[in-house]
Amino acid sequence: MAELRTLVTKVRSKNAGPFWLTIDIFCGSPEAYARVVRDLETARIAAVFEADSQTIKRFDMPDLNVVKFSLPRPAVQGAVDDRDMHGASWAALVGDLDI
Repeated sequence: MAELRTLVTKVRSKNAGPFWLTIDIFCGSPEAYARVVRDLETARIAAVFEADSQTIKRFDMPDLNVVKFSLPRPAVQGAVDDRDMHGASWAALVGDLDI
């Protein structure tokens, strides 16, 4: 097993509107992409965000070697309990996952 960030080119998170976050995993090669698709389950992403896995949308894009997850933000953007207005810090949590 290895941390996801050591296997891929980049893990990025950002806003997808005030109610959604997007996490993009740029794999860089077909081999890395195949491993991420095989070993990174949507339930693991749900656990990181303490979200219901049924609310997470997963997009596997083999032509780009990218795996994308979209999920509801834990708090609405700009709300008092929103810890990350731009959604950028969530990528670090995903990058730390062992796969």
